[in-house]
Amino acid sequence: MKPAPFRLAVLASGRGSNLRALIQAQERGELNTRIVGVFSDRPACAALALAREHGIPTLAAKPAKFASRQAFDEFLFEEIQAVQPDLIVCAGYMRLISESVVRRFPGRMINIHPSLLPKYPGLDTHMRALAAGDCDHGASVHCVIPALDAGAVIAQARVPVLPDDDSERLASRVLQREHSLLVQCVKAISEGTIVLTGTQIHWRGSLLRSPLALNESGQLEEST
Repeated sequence: MKPAPFRLAVLASGRGSNLRALIQAQERGELNTRIVGVFSDRPACAALALAREHGIPTLAAKPAKFASRQAFDEFLFEEIQAVQPDLIVCAGYMRLISESVVRRFPGRMINIHPSLLPKYPGLDTHMRALAAGDCDHGASVHCVIPALDAGAVIAQARVPVLPDDDSERLASRVLQREHSLLVQCVKAISEGTIVLTGTQIHWRGSLLRSPLALNESGQLEEST
């Protein structure tokens, strides 16, 4: 008997391209998941419209209407908890989440970030990679902890920096790899190949010592 779908709650603030990648992988049967809600701090963002097009429940609230960041997070994550997710996926969610809220979901919250962490946490990652003269760049999926983009890195996808790259061209190529990276990480977590336990990551039953790599075939493998 096929196991029950793995329940995902997705947080997004923008256009929802990584959300689209998850929806498409789910619809073609690559993921045995069910996106049980999409949540946002921006009620007009494209990610919410995309979710509604696919019949996925949505909820958004404006942080400015709350007395504090903590109050906003408490409200939003009470709603997230209500849909009983197995995993919370931050896919272009542009807010730092309060420490007390993050600590309520140990091993159950991941984020995708457009850099090879620990390089370039925060914003403007492509511009910063170009300014530093990096030979390669990419994206990381990591566990969410209270510090910005500082949780244990699960897996990374690398993209070469080309001589004629500007931040827009580089961002476009990284984004294509981001989609596959996020889908493969969610797949591995949902199937139990990757197990998140607090600050540790286990891959196929062994403690992961360094981030997995997304290979050219779009599969996760141990870094060499």
